[in-house]
Amino acid sequence: MEVTFGRQIDMAQSINDGKGQMHLHIADAAEAPAIAAIYAPFVTDTIVSFEKAPPSADEMRQRIESSIERFPWLVCVRGKVVLGYAYASAYRSREAYQWSAECSVYVDPPHQGHGIGRALYASLFAVLAAQGYRNVYAGVALPNPASESFHRTCGFEPIGVYRKVGYKNGRWHDVAWSALRIGTADVAPTPILPFSELRRDTSIGRLVETGARYLQGTA
Repeated sequence: MEVTFGRQIDMAQSINDGKGQMHLHIADAAEAPAIAAIYAPFVTDTIVSFEKAPPSADEMRQRIESSIERFPWLVCVRGKVVLGYAYASAYRSREAYQWSAECSVYVDPPHQGHGIGRALYASLFAVLAAQGYRNVYAGVALPNPASESFHRTCGFEPIGVYRKVGYKNGRWHDVAWSALRIGTADVAPTPILPFSELRRDTSIGRLVETGARYLQGTA
């Protein structure tokens, strides 16, 4: 039986931070405005994202709806307030790359430092592993020592730097790439299970709960 959005919230691991509970659950299209609002300052005020115009709420909803058939989008919320989100996307389009994915995580700055990013990543990687993915890649626009340190803490290993690959805010920027192995590479892979199918499995609640142990303190 398919796990509904409401049930995912009920099943998700949570902590009480004195202001309500923080939960991890699968993103819903109705949360697109909040997700877009978190993302917008990273576009307009930083070089974290190489986009130059932040997507509208409608565009963010379309991004979620167009990709969640194949890839997970997860959010951390307190009550109905979205504190952060993470998602996966295709690494490359050619068939032999299908067992690798890219990942991204964004946490609303006032709520950073409470394990939300780590929690979202842990759950995201648990879901990706269950789908059959073997490798996850992350790109970090430089300079960003905090993000580089965060990805190392999450188990990523640096694999190289694209020099002066993106131009934003009047200068060229490098992008550092790192990799995380989430499966055994020397074993023949099984077909990737689309996320829409995994959502119907009774294991989905446990997988989404995976990262909740990292949630800490007041957010």
